[in-house]
Amino acid sequence: MKAIVFTKYGSPEVLELKEVPKPTPAAHEVLIKIHATAVNDYDWSMIRGKPYPYRLMFGLLKPKRQIPGMELAGVVEGLGVNATSFKVGDEVYGDISECGFGSFAEYICIDEKALIRKPENMSFEEAAAIPHAAMLAMQGLVDIGKIRNGAKVLINGAGGGVGTFGLQLAKLYDAEVTGVDTGEKLEMMKSIGFDHILDYKQEDFTKNGQRYDLILDAKTNRSTFAYARSLKPNGTYATVGGTLPRLLQALCLRPWISRFHKKNIYIVALKPNKNLSYINELFATGKVKCVIDKPFTLDEAAEAIQRFGEGKHTGKVVVSVQHAPTA
Repeated sequence: MKAIVFTKYGSPEVLELKEVPKPTPAAHEVLIKIHATAVNDYDWSMIRGKPYPYRLMFGLLKPKRQIPGMELAGVVEGLGVNATSFKVGDEVYGDISECGFGSFAEYICIDEKALIRKPENMSFEEAAAIPHAAMLAMQGLVDIGKIRNGAKVLINGAGGGVGTFGLQLAKLYDAEVTGVDTGEKLEMMKSIGFDHILDYKQEDFTKNGQRYDLILDAKTNRSTFAYARSLKPNGTYATVGGTLPRLLQALCLRPWISRFHKKNIYIVALKPNKNLSYINELFATGKVKCVIDKPFTLDEAAEAIQRFGEGKHTGKVVVSVQHAPTA
């Protein structure tokens, strides 16, 4: 089978499209014929081996896992002896990060608990775009943020996957939503319904005097005190990712800000696939749609990941996996 492989850390140029052995499922695994995958922060960090603390997970001197990718949509082609959740031919999707990586390939074997059935009305590309970003948005806004009807919400890094799903989920609560990003993303953000749009290159939302009930942050590139300043009393800040020093700062300052400023600071510890069934319902009724960047194929994976890393994408970066027709 074909797969995107890297054997050393570096820019996405280290990625190679290679022939590798097709895997065989272990007892609780299923063999998936992958039709689409997506790019995430983990892929960008894994390939570069940066930030360096991540190498404790990925491998100190060279990558332990040589095929990136943590989201997929595809078809069940084989079952392990103890796999009972699916049957051959089922269309499935999910965030597989708790069970492994390796979705930049034609096939993968993964624990069946990492997957759910894909609705018929959802394309493979749409399904690959949903699990990680939609769950971060859902858990940040609803589970942790406890969003209320009519809330005033700000999303930092609003032009990516988390931001586009976050807007749609917040609008279910009639929230007034401000999105912060820059470049080509601004026009897209306007088109999908953000109430207010800020270009961070032109304006710092932490200094403009506005206060929010809830901030969902996909960047975490400012001081925790700056974020707290932008919250209303008893407001909540929830970060789903960003620079490691800022995340550590948020973790350390959280008790102090809660006690003395009466504002809530949280780092979202993602529970993969937890609310996907609910997202399926929203998708079926047209309340949630996927915003997908320009199309990429597996042999364009390096370009797709570079585009993601440079922040030039709009919505989710999805990679379609084309299979040669069988005889």
